Amino acid sequence: MIMQNIPDVKLGIIAVSRDCFPILLSEKRRAAIVEACGSSLYECPVTVENEKDMCKAVEDVKTAGCNALVVFLGNFGPETPETLIAKYFDGPCMFVAAAEGDGDLINGRGDAYCGMLNCSYNLGMRHLKGYIPEYPVGTADDIAVMIKDFYPIARAIIGVQNLKIISFGPRPQDFFACNAPIKGLYELGVEIEENSELDLLVSYKAHKDDKRIPEVCADMAAEMGEGKYFPDMLERMAQFELTLLDWAEAHKGARKYVAFADKCWPAFPEQFGFEPCYVNSRLAARGIPVSCEVDIYGALSEYIGACVSGDAVTILDINNSVPAKMWEEQIKGKFDYSLTDTFMGFHCGNTPSCKMCADRAVKYQLIQHRLLEPAGSEPDFTRGTLEGDIAAGEITFFRLQCDSEGNLRSYIAEGEVLPVKTTSFGGIGVFAIHEMGRFYRHVLIQKRFPHHGAVAFGHHGKALFEVFKFLGVQDIGYNQPKSLPYPTENPWA
Repeated sequence: MIMQNIPDVKLGIIAVSRDCFPILLSEKRRAAIVEACGSSLYECPVTVENEKDMCKAVEDVKTAGCNALVVFLGNFGPETPETLIAKYFDGPCMFVAAAEGDGDLINGRGDAYCGMLNCSYNLGMRHLKGYIPEYPVGTADDIAVMIKDFYPIARAIIGVQNLKIISFGPRPQDFFACNAPIKGLYELGVEIEENSELDLLVSYKAHKDDKRIPEVCADMAAEMGEGKYFPDMLERMAQFELTLLDWAEAHKGARKYVAFADKCWPAFPEQFGFEPCYVNSRLAARGIPVSCEVDIYGALSEYIGACVSGDAVTILDINNSVPAKMWEEQIKGKFDYSLTDTFMGFHCGNTPSCKMCADRAVKYQLIQHRLLEPAGSEPDFTRGTLEGDIAAGEITFFRLQCDSEGNLRSYIAEGEVLPVKTTSFGGIGVFAIHEMGRFYRHVLIQKRFPHHGAVAFGHHGKALFEVFKFLGVQDIGYNQPKSLPYPTENPWA
């Protein structure tokens, strides 16, 4: 499926020049960056030396359709105009500086290494945000690499600034852990629309006999393959998929992008006639996360992951330990992970099918069947989960959360799904993250994170870290090596 709900980044570059340095130096170096990047980078023809130039340059890139910017210090740069670009341009700005590289340190010296210090100082004084790479000084080829790294960061920032999260229902009883103050959403610039489950049910019933249902049913059947779904349930699930998509379109308001946080039990399956997990997985594959159990910050985390990776994401419980026997027989000696480095990530069946092994299929929710349907009966309305092992490969486990005090905090850990059969139910995989045991105790437990974590497929920690920094998150936890103890870690343990 095509990712339909994340921004397309059109990046422009504006060169700045301090008026006591040759303006041609900045323009020549800007042209070299554009050549190194290719046609994907729009070159603003206005070089900024003063505030009037700044206004012209910002107007030019807006007219060109740019929604993210590279502000390039081709020489020392004018501190006020260059930082005001970030104020007057409606989008994320990256600030980078030219390295001295042509051998002429008389007329060809630009001192941008020095200018970047003043640029950062002025951004801070004006309370303006700018993304500055780890080492922001380089040649045209160096800066081209920085620009490539900036694309997923810019995509996530633009997405968050234009996101509305739509929720249905309160958290289920005894599952309050993912509930959190919405204050943090407003601090990030995210809108929230909270609705009743009854609102969703009314809208679902209004979609009965929708003329688009047969087309969606056919798409579902083609996606899963014969024998991998319940034919009698397709119409119900297709009706629900159309309900969510239409609700998103009708309720975006001033926002461009949408994520959902829906209550999925205990009332949902009996009233709607199925479990919503498979439909949720299909929307996630299009870049429209639908988090389980009204996990609002889980939906936000998933959406950020989709923007950063440009790929489908999922949300999973950090669920159960790997049995010692399984570790001994299938992991020890084959993979460089201790038993406490491993755990199982699980949810009922919301992971997109493209991220699961070939044996995945639409099944029934075992736990809900025990809870809601007569003992010994065949599963009926508890069907609708997408189950099977999650495909092996690199992953990033992460979450952005607002704690009970209203403070934003996050964690990021890179690892992998191991090619080990889980022999369990649900959408599940054996995950491995170095030093997971210590991370589990001194980040997840110590900082009171909920049991849900977002999963991006691939290693995206570098970009996620920069996104969280840009968004103003002060506390970003990660799986620290043994050589770097956590503040709460007992040194005599």
